[in-house]
Amino acid sequence: MYDVKSPKAEEFINNEEVLATLAYADENKDNIELIDAILEKAKLKKGLTHREASVLLACDNEEKNQQIYQMAQQIKKDFYGNRIVMFAPLYLSNYCINGCVYCPYHMKNKHIARKKLTQEEIVREVTALQDMGHKRLALEAGEDPVNNPIEYILECIDTIYSIKHKNGAIRRVNVNIAATTVENYKKLKDAGIGTYILFQETYHKESYEALHPTGPKHNYAYHTEAMDRAMQGGIDDVGLGVLFGLERYRYEFAALLMHAEHLEAAFGVGPHTISVPRIKHADDIDPSVFDNGINDDIFAKLVACTRISVPYTGIIVSTRESQACREKVLPMGVSQVSGASRTSVGGYCEPEKEDEVSEQFDVSDKRTLDEVVKWLMDLGHIPSFCTACYREGRTGDRFMSLCKTGQIQNCCHPNALMTLKEYLEDYASPETKALGEAMIAAEIGNIPKEKVQQIVIENLNNIANGQRDFRL
Repeated sequence: MYDVKSPKAEEFINNEEVLATLAYADENKDNIELIDAILEKAKLKKGLTHREASVLLACDNEEKNQQIYQMAQQIKKDFYGNRIVMFAPLYLSNYCINGCVYCPYHMKNKHIARKKLTQEEIVREVTALQDMGHKRLALEAGEDPVNNPIEYILECIDTIYSIKHKNGAIRRVNVNIAATTVENYKKLKDAGIGTYILFQETYHKESYEALHPTGPKHNYAYHTEAMDRAMQGGIDDVGLGVLFGLERYRYEFAALLMHAEHLEAAFGVGPHTISVPRIKHADDIDPSVFDNGINDDIFAKLVACTRISVPYTGIIVSTRESQACREKVLPMGVSQVSGASRTSVGGYCEPEKEDEVSEQFDVSDKRTLDEVVKWLMDLGHIPSFCTACYREGRTGDRFMSLCKTGQIQNCCHPNALMTLKEYLEDYASPETKALGEAMIAAEIGNIPKEKVQQIVIENLNNIANGQRDFRL
């Protein structure tokens, strides 16, 4: 039986409910009266149910689709303004004991270079990331209790936070590692992580088990219930995601929203982020063998419908996607992007040798961070390196309450400008710096409170004079 509050995966992601939802969407995809009613509800900016959202996703009426896109843009603007948060992944180790058929890190792949960063190598990698201007990392590691135990992950986090190079510092470490125990989530919380991220890959249990034929990840329930254990361990910012292309995208979309609804119902806090990766070519992996791939138009609509359905959540689009695709979906509700990413174990400090390739997947957007920052500003977005909410304790229900009421704008917009100023002073090319200075000057006037404006102006001057790390 479907039960949104149940702790059991097959009850809060109930297959019969997903199938019924898809049937309901098919029956009503041309029901203009119902679609208009759903769009009217969406205007309230309180989100949609998985059934309502699935009707919008199934709708193929071009006029209504344009309304969906316009509403997604407005909701993103209302909740997140024109800010785009920047981050980079850091792969610690690609040792893995799982058999995932879509990932080159699977245990049977004998020709990929297996690597694990030492603490000294992490210092070099993080220093290189700091020299680009990054302040926020997402740690990645394969599942291997011998090579990548929780103690190794914790040591890596401690090392990363300890590295101070020139004006650089990683101020927030998010973690994307395999499902683990409540005890280990408590350890990650105590280590000061930001968001715990775990992609479901697919919510379709039969497909999930076929795609994960061996290893601990084969256990569908343990994996799907990981966010509940993370919440129980004190981590109140969690990030969901599926790997689009493995299963039918409409099935995944409905189930993904059901997972968000479950977290909201069971813990009072929905997902902090939702990632929307698509399967990409990688060593030993040909994405064409998976017959559920989606084109850029469907991808854009998925992003838009996600933004309307879960208006408070951050939506992440990584360098898996090309510049053109990212430019297409940015207005649809994206709030976080990676820049200058490497999906190899190492590679920021110096390029990998041709015979030691360890990438998890091919990166499509290979521009430098400075090029991505300039591109975002050219499009009217403020690149933000802000990590203030984590460091000020605005996480979980505290962040959600500020976000849902719109009050987060009073913090995030000023913090974005101040962290952008840091980037411009320390890392930007002359052309990027000139563009950024003009953007900051124009955006100060959009800070609603005059007192906050004055604080920001003073802090911007202090940053220009060499001080760092101001936040509201």
